[in-house]
Amino acid sequence: MCGITGWVDWQQDLTTQANLLEKMTETLALRGPDASGTWLSRHCAFGHRRLSVIDPLNGAQPMVRPAKYAEDKDCVVVYNGELYNAQELRIELEKLGHTFRTTCDTEVLLLAYVEWGPACVDKFNGIFAFAIWETEHERLFMARDRLGVKPLFYRREEGRLFFGSEPKAILAHPDVPAEIDSEGLAELFIIGPARTPGHGVWRGMSELKPGHCLTYDRDGMRLSAYWKLESKPHEDDEQTTAEKVRELLADTVERQLVSDVPIGTLLSGGLDSSALTSLAVRYYERTGQGRVNTFSVDYVDNDKYFTAHDFQPNPDAPWIQRMVEHLDTEHHPIKFDTPELIESLEAAVTAKDSPGMADIDGSLYLFSREIKKGVTVALSGEAADEVFGGYPWFHRREALEANTFPWSLAPELRESVVSAEVRSATRAREYLADRYSQALAEVPELPGEDESAKRMRRMSYLNITRFMPTLLDRKDRMSMAVGLEVRVPFCDHRLVEYVFNIPWELKMAGGREKGILRKALEGYLPYEVLYRKKSPYPKTHNPGYLNAVRSLLLERLDDTSSPLLPLIDVSQVRELAQKADPHSHLPWFGQLMSAPQLFAYLLQFDFWLRKYKVSIV
Repeated sequence: MCGITGWVDWQQDLTTQANLLEKMTETLALRGPDASGTWLSRHCAFGHRRLSVIDPLNGAQPMVRPAKYAEDKDCVVVYNGELYNAQELRIELEKLGHTFRTTCDTEVLLLAYVEWGPACVDKFNGIFAFAIWETEHERLFMARDRLGVKPLFYRREEGRLFFGSEPKAILAHPDVPAEIDSEGLAELFIIGPARTPGHGVWRGMSELKPGHCLTYDRDGMRLSAYWKLESKPHEDDEQTTAEKVRELLADTVERQLVSDVPIGTLLSGGLDSSALTSLAVRYYERTGQGRVNTFSVDYVDNDKYFTAHDFQPNPDAPWIQRMVEHLDTEHHPIKFDTPELIESLEAAVTAKDSPGMADIDGSLYLFSREIKKGVTVALSGEAADEVFGGYPWFHRREALEANTFPWSLAPELRESVVSAEVRSATRAREYLADRYSQALAEVPELPGEDESAKRMRRMSYLNITRFMPTLLDRKDRMSMAVGLEVRVPFCDHRLVEYVFNIPWELKMAGGREKGILRKALEGYLPYEVLYRKKSPYPKTHNPGYLNAVRSLLLERLDDTSSPLLPLIDVSQVRELAQKADPHSHLPWFGQLMSAPQLFAYLLQFDFWLRKYKVSIV
């Protein structure tokens, strides 16, 4: 895994911009702590920071492949990601006459482009964001993986185009101002911490959408989709479906366990992480690799303050212990206290370049930092709930019938938090309605489905294309900020394509959420773990956290120099802060963001405005 950046400029000789390219590249040092590289030509500049995972000695980037024959392309690549079918592609390319100098997947990707051009992306199984420059044709080609696991931002203006794994790399260019307009404010206050696909939040900045390519040359910029979810009839019976899910998941896990550096799994004791860990243990036993390293996160005094509710029915600790004993893993429990969570809020903003999921982000940043001390790569159960329909809003009538995103069911609360000026400038309710309508218009219909089936297909599509990217972005940015690569097997596009078309009744096999996944894993997990009720990523339940963020927020509200104050309804926020108690649930976002997280989000907003010297235009 790595960080990439660069730009194309038709009006300037970029060979004179080495220092600036180094500066932009250095902003991504935490993503790639092992090596740095730059490449300059007259009209194109590439920068790369490397986290070594495969072939550490030979995989340096930017990687240049000079043309061997007149018909070949002379190409340069910067690449962030992993190709899980690199070995198969390598064999295919060798049969076509290509020779390899390394064993790394970067060279596989580059030669795949040399051989197939932009169509190479159709052959890739992996997570990636990359840029390739064809020197002869003066053409930039960029692409992003199908589900958007790896980030890629860009900014186009007259005669040039900038790009980077994170906005901070683009913002490091002196010609790119740190500005937010009314649409950016709407994304942050009305949609956030989610984000509309393709929206970069910063004025003039976009994100390359998942499953999309970008080509930029002297004729301009062209965007195209190479992959999207399609609706197809599902012909398999329950038993065949379960077997196919198991086969796809097992194959995906084995592909993603390939690494030249230490690897582990994140283990919560829930269905998803336990399944991946079980598959990893079986693979390790078969290949004689010893015990699997597992990692779990918890918080000081959570056992004391935990109260069961619909979103979080039970604590993780006993279930983790059950799985550690069952699988005999080398387990590493990690625990944080409230002061560490408060401190992590600012680090999370710096990693994300914007306010995010507050302590949910911060705790993952801390968790990743501790994991990195033991391994460089980890497998996570992220995305199973979006793909298989595990979230509560898949199963509640009020969410299914709500005319808005089901993880954000209180638009009036969001609207009440911002100032009248921001409400007017963002058209808050209209903006949310427009984005929701846009999402619904994309849903691929299947002829002959009844209204109930259509509703569940819409819900699945919304979760995969709107909610899942939020968590994938969180996972990438928080882990890569400490040089940890987290892989997400449930995002394998083959699995997602197959499961998307499983009828809802079949997904609910046995009358349980994610029933078909549970059936697929019979024999792999203890019965009680296999049928444990869903519990989300753990957060702190210590009332000390609420008290701490409330106190800090009230201090900000009294600080007349705070750049946050003109953007919010100060009296409303003050009232919310004063009335909040540990037992109240404020439906800010998803399952995990309630009153303490709203207050922490506003603290992050204040810090972000100051640190990035954001101008509102």
